[in-house]
Amino acid sequence: MSKTIYFLGIGGIGMSAIARYFLQIGHRVYGYDHTQTAITDQLTAEGALIHYDEDVKKIPSAVDFVVYTPAISIQHSEYQYFKNNNIPIFKRSQVLGEIVNGHITYAVAGTHGKTTTTAMLAQLLNPYRHLTAFIGGIAKNFDTNFIINNPFDTAVVEADEFDRSFLTLHPTHAIITSMDADHLDIYGDKRHLIESFQLFANQIDKNGYLIIHETVADQISHPGKLVYGFGSQCDFRIEEVKSEGRRTTFTLCGMSKRYQNLTLNIPGKHNVLNAAAACAVATLAGLTEEEISKQLTDFQGVKRRFDYQIEEKETLFIDDYAHHPEELRSIITAVKKLYPERKLTAIFQPHLYTRTRDFAPQFAEVLALADEIILLDIYPARELPIEGITSQFLLDQIPHSHKLLLSKKELISYLEIHKPELLLTLGAGDIDKLVPEIKKTLVK
Repeated sequence: MSKTIYFLGIGGIGMSAIARYFLQIGHRVYGYDHTQTAITDQLTAEGALIHYDEDVKKIPSAVDFVVYTPAISIQHSEYQYFKNNNIPIFKRSQVLGEIVNGHITYAVAGTHGKTTTTAMLAQLLNPYRHLTAFIGGIAKNFDTNFIINNPFDTAVVEADEFDRSFLTLHPTHAIITSMDADHLDIYGDKRHLIESFQLFANQIDKNGYLIIHETVADQISHPGKLVYGFGSQCDFRIEEVKSEGRRTTFTLCGMSKRYQNLTLNIPGKHNVLNAAAACAVATLAGLTEEEISKQLTDFQGVKRRFDYQIEEKETLFIDDYAHHPEELRSIITAVKKLYPERKLTAIFQPHLYTRTRDFAPQFAEVLALADEIILLDIYPARELPIEGITSQFLLDQIPHSHKLLLSKKELISYLEIHKPELLLTLGAGDIDKLVPEIKKTLVK
């Protein structure tokens, strides 16, 4: 029976994937978001009815249940309307759990690396399974964050640690890519973050397996734990890494198998690790070396992850979602290794006041790796300002002589005059909305 489902914050990457799922299986989907985007436009084209002003009069008369994201304040008038009218309200993570629990489910968790690894795993498994996948980014191979083969028997899901959302999942198998301190506004400290990852691991089927990165493996227990990485003691060991431009080949050894010359057409050591985790799962799922090799070679990446915008002789422009110090370190290091002769200009939009406050020294250290640093104002997302925590506060800590704080308008004017030879835009806020204008400025 068709139901009417309402999404508060429908344009979010996780929310939109679930909205697509309900549209695909024949339900009526309505929603609110404060900004019209390419994602909301696509949802509208697929049949969703969306509005962009906070107006309870635009809510349909009979809503079966509401899906909401914590990015929406509980003081929002539409949230209050549903609450006052006793209409069931569920967090996005609760609904995702209800959809996939009970199926063979592969969950990918980690403070970074999880989106690309989820997309890689979906790419590997999709031709060989009746798959549905919920990805925290737009996978270029599919041009979407959601894949469905209906009916499905296998699910691949990105398991988000924010707000302990991944604890709604009970996966058959899982990957943990990393556990760096993050979301300290939720967890308080790293110890509590790790405790949550252990709770997540406890929910993996005891007969399933946990593929976990070597640097965090000793902090998490599970009877089916298998370790991946470069170390000689890893159950899945990366060897013979060779890079040529954006192309990398490597060998993966594990479970009495040796898969040679696996090819990855997106750069960076961090992506070799992501690929190793996805290939380990595919191996255990029964895919052959030939199947894994072909699908990995064909993998095109995820939008806003090492995403080339301009690739010309005089100008290179790459956009990336990195917003945590270790993510910034990975992308900046990879870009400098690829293009050692070029001056790197990094534009960073800090994301959240709390994250800027909690990791200011680490941000300052890693941003200093660039040849020139430009900061934009902090993107607040769900947060209110914190006194004294600004982009100027962060800029003052960066040990570098070539650093600037610019408004978005000033940035475009600056780039018109000082055209960088190698530009990297970074951040999880709305910096991506500047990308088309930056491209236009640089190709003039």
